[in-house]
Amino acid sequence: MVLVAVFGVALLVAVLLSGLAARTVLSTSLLFLLGGALVSDGFLGLIHITADSEIVSVTADLALFAVLFTDGMHVSFPKLRQNWKNPARALGLGMPLAMAGMALITHYLVGLDWTTSFLVGAVLAPTDPVFASAIVGRKEVPAKLRQLLNVESGINDGLALPVVLLLIAAAGPTSGQADASVGEIALELGLGLVFGVVLPLVVAGLVRLRLLGAEPKLQPLLPLATGIILYGLCHLTHANPYLAAFSAGAVLASVSPEAKTVFEPLGEMLAELAKFAALLVFGALLTPALFGDLPVGGYVAVVLAIVLIRPASLLVSLLGARIERREKLVAAWFGPKGFASVVYGLLVLQAGIPQGEQAYTLIAVCIAFSIIAHSSTDVPIARLFDVEDLTGIPDEDQAPEPTDTVSAPRSALDQEKQHDRP
Repeated sequence: MVLVAVFGVALLVAVLLSGLAARTVLSTSLLFLLGGALVSDGFLGLIHITADSEIVSVTADLALFAVLFTDGMHVSFPKLRQNWKNPARALGLGMPLAMAGMALITHYLVGLDWTTSFLVGAVLAPTDPVFASAIVGRKEVPAKLRQLLNVESGINDGLALPVVLLLIAAAGPTSGQADASVGEIALELGLGLVFGVVLPLVVAGLVRLRLLGAEPKLQPLLPLATGIILYGLCHLTHANPYLAAFSAGAVLASVSPEAKTVFEPLGEMLAELAKFAALLVFGALLTPALFGDLPVGGYVAVVLAIVLIRPASLLVSLLGARIERREKLVAAWFGPKGFASVVYGLLVLQAGIPQGEQAYTLIAVCIAFSIIAHSSTDVPIARLFDVEDLTGIPDEDQAPEPTDTVSAPRSALDQEKQHDRP
């Protein structure tokens, strides 16, 4: 109950400061991260959470699933068919380059063996649009940029998982929790994709039957029920839930646009709550002892991972791409490490590989630094694209004059047009 009360207080503070956060470098995500660290054993000691606590993996898993499900609904297949090359470049070339670059600096600066170094690179390769929401979620930002970041972050989680599992198996004797063959991994990915495509199609078909249908006030619960069934089905069959979530959101929005419209407000709020809960729990793991366990070379590697490895790898992958230079630079910067990396980092820790604890420490610190850096710069950078009124509250110097709220028609023709409007 202490954790519930702490979450409630953090949520209240975040809501009260959300208007300020939407205009400045202050970030609601950062508030929950710091709040979790403040109440943990490292400071006030109100809650006691360790990396092997079940609540850590469950909240991160739920948050990632919810975020990917709602993000998938923003994918437009017609637009994706027109602009598939940039996401393909980022996934096919940028992601492997980021893995390799992170492996190099991890091996030489932290001293981990090559297999574990590549494992760290694979864990930190997935990106998360949650911590760049002002970029991905605003229509004023160029569509190519939003599509690139959203599709890349939605698919790279599922692509990184098989690499992570294979490298865990190759890193040395494990506890068996993450050991899997290539065939099993392929089956998990395939099942996730199948479930993510078939289930929304079945639900959409049921809705169209004459004897079935939902009341208007209950219609937002149809996509929610679909997501819940999908989450349970994936975990019962060991299908990849992240690939399933993203594909299900995209298919549902495509075959049933009205479902997307009615579910969007509810879905965004549920995803926000899941995200905040996961951040609070993850923040509780960020104790002074954790930061003290990372050597100086580890901190150098973390900084290079954020300011060099991701930007350089994506810029190389976008060489020759038809996208403005400013958009390339923004896409290169916004490669935040998020919930996928948290989940995969916990897999590394729980697998019991020889250098698993050192790898997890580096991963956790890198995620924390990434959240701080990216969630604190999304609004200022979004303003470069003239994104205004992020919270619906106009700036004081832009507030409309009272006399401007209603303007009379300027001519008889205008009056006639206005009168004829339904």
